[in-house]
Amino acid sequence: MQKVKIPVKINPAKSAHHQLSYEGCIEQTEFSRLGKALKALVGQIEVKIHCKEDHQGLVAISGDVKTKALILCQRCNDDLGLDLEMSFAYSPIKMGAESDDLPDRYEPVELDEDGEIDIYSLLEDELILMIPIVPMHEESSCHYSEEAKSFGEIDEEDEKPNPFDILKQLKKDS
Repeated sequence: MQKVKIPVKINPAKSAHHQLSYEGCIEQTEFSRLGKALKALVGQIEVKIHCKEDHQGLVAISGDVKTKALILCQRCNDDLGLDLEMSFAYSPIKMGAESDDLPDRYEPVELDEDGEIDIYSLLEDELILMIPIVPMHEESSCHYSEEAKSFGEIDEEDEKPNPFDILKQLKKDS
């Protein structure tokens, strides 16, 4: 398959009728929301998309997307490399339509007013959902240490009197 520019929007019915396939890369600048959620994207976003009608006559859009990213480890605050890879299978539904009749193997994706799907937005949403809520290295490779994390020294001589000592005196007096 020849690498081509991935279209921003596709008409799934027409693409499935012609059994179109797309394989190519999307520049990371196109996914600004994803860039804000990560420390950095490394390289381009590789995408493969196949449009077809399945044996039930449903329009199906399937494929995979993968990229590499850097994010901060929440345990040691060092860089953590992530491989964001996912496979997808969608079937389009009209705006406001129910997706109850759709087989479980397909995720519903809503068509816009022109009967198209914004592929870039869809893939960006999926990649954002793949980012761990609390990203951390494996414990064996994390640079976190159990040593006490205190800064400066506490001077033992300058202990201030307890402000509640006066209450002890009042209690004794009564």
